[in-house]
Amino acid sequence: MRSVATTAPRVGVSWIGAAYLIVGAIIAATHTYWSNLHTLKAWGSALLGTVLWPLILLGVNLHIH
Repeated sequence: MRSVATTAPRVGVSWIGAAYLIVGAIIAATHTYWSNLHTLKAWGSALLGTVLWPLILLGVNLHIH
């Protein structure tokens, strides 16, 4: 009788996804998205800046006013 090796599905963030978010957090922080987080708008801007960081590099302002 042969046994078949199976792998369990992995749940979690991929290395590429984690690297994307880390780079996004650094770029958003250097463009002042993570400073003065006193309101929900500031938190929203920081999260948008982190996730959509390529747009920041293209000159798009993601600050919520």
